[in-house]
Amino acid sequence: MRGLTEAGPSQARGSSLAVIAAAASIAALALFLAACGSGGTGARDEGPAHASAVAGAVVSPTSSPSEAYRSVDAVALLKDDPAVSAAVKRDLKPCEGDDYAVDVSYGDLTGGSVDDVLINVLTCADKIGLATYVYRDEGGTFKNVFKNEESPVVADIEQRTLSVTKQVYKKDDPISSPSSEDVITYVWKAGRFVQQGRPVHNDYGSGGDAMPVPDN
Repeated sequence: MRGLTEAGPSQARGSSLAVIAAAASIAALALFLAACGSGGTGARDEGPAHASAVAGAVVSPTSSPSEAYRSVDAVALLKDDPAVSAAVKRDLKPCEGDDYAVDVSYGDLTGGSVDDVLINVLTCADKIGLATYVYRDEGGTFKNVFKNEESPVVADIEQRTLSVTKQVYKKDDPISSPSSEDVITYVWKAGRFVQQGRPVHNDYGSGGDAMPVPDN
């Protein structure tokens, strides 16, 4: 019949390409609808790829700094601690309103899962160190693992070491201007703090002249 013609090679290829394109469009639409139905927002919801998914990739454990930090009420901790002397507790009073002269630092000194707590107790007027304490989390409770109540004394956390500074006064030194200081470093070993090396002595100023201690 004259109304029917046989499809040539170019027409056959065109038809095949059209069918393939249509199938690809349908598949893409199905994938899109599946993603929308799952509430996804793309690759950001999936997190980091596993090592088997990306050649050469290394999966790093995720950690949150907040997991190791637990804030404490330093004043209450000191008042409830039987290891804190009666003299320090007697001087532990607000300087103005509810403001106590207590400095609190958090950091890793003992290798525990929770940051250790370093507390310096100071005088209100001159900020002279009265005592220093370290508390370690043990089963959810902070335990006193270090104390120095030989004033004047303050301590700092320096790269997992405890640095204790004792200011040294000559006979005529004013309270604001000690002549020198001794710095003692402690590290945590076998469940306790152990002194590391000999104390380091620092003279303030030159030629024996005292240099005022800068305010914190």
